[in-house]
Formats: sequence, C-alpha cells, structure tokens
Amino acid sequence: MKDIEIIYKNEFGISFQWKSKREKVQVVFKDTGFLLSLEEIKIFQKNVLQVEAEQCCQNCEYSRSCRSLLLKTPSQKIDLAVSLDELDQINELLGATIFKLETKAYVAHSFN
Repeated sequence: MKDIEIIYKNEFGISFQWKSKREKVQVVFKDTGFLLSLEEIKIFQKNVLQVEAEQCCQNCEYSRSCRSLLLKTPSQKIDLAVSLDELDQINELLGATIFKLETKAYVAHSFN
C-alpha cells in the first residue's frame, strides 16, 4: 500500500493512483481494474447513468440484483453485465473519484 494513494473506496470497489503514475487513476471493482484518465472516468460515469435509465425485465422480482444490464466501459472491446445494485455502487465510486480529483486539482490550482 506504500505505492498507492487511495482516492475513494466503497463496499464494491476502490480508486487509487499509483505514486509512479499520477496522470491515471486505477479503478477496481468486480475483480477488474481499469487504468483511466479523469476524462475516461467521466465518460464511464455517463455510461452508468445511461444504463440506469434503462428498464430491467418487467415484473421481475429480482430486478435490483439481476445482472441483465450491459455497461459499456472505456475500453471499446469490454462491456460488463451488471445489476442495478451494482450500478449504484459503481456510480458512487466513479462520482466520488471525480469529485475528489477535481477538488484536489482546484485546491492545487488556487494556491499556486
């Protein structure tokens, strides 16, 4: 853990920066890691919000936990099957990461 700086973590995943690679952020959830720029994280969160607007199977009693939604990732060749519950956690992880990175950049810029 000496080689990383944690940005945010929740029950579902974690975001951090490698101290040697500060220009990218490692976002890890569902046993998958993505090394992304801030812009790619923002695009990923937009994809999450688009999928959240979709409807699950009608009258499904497991609609929150069913992995019937397909989430596009920043990699054009990788999509993830996720549930609404997982989408909520991913959205929280990405949103908090964006917020913390932008706040950190604003503070650094304000005091320079």
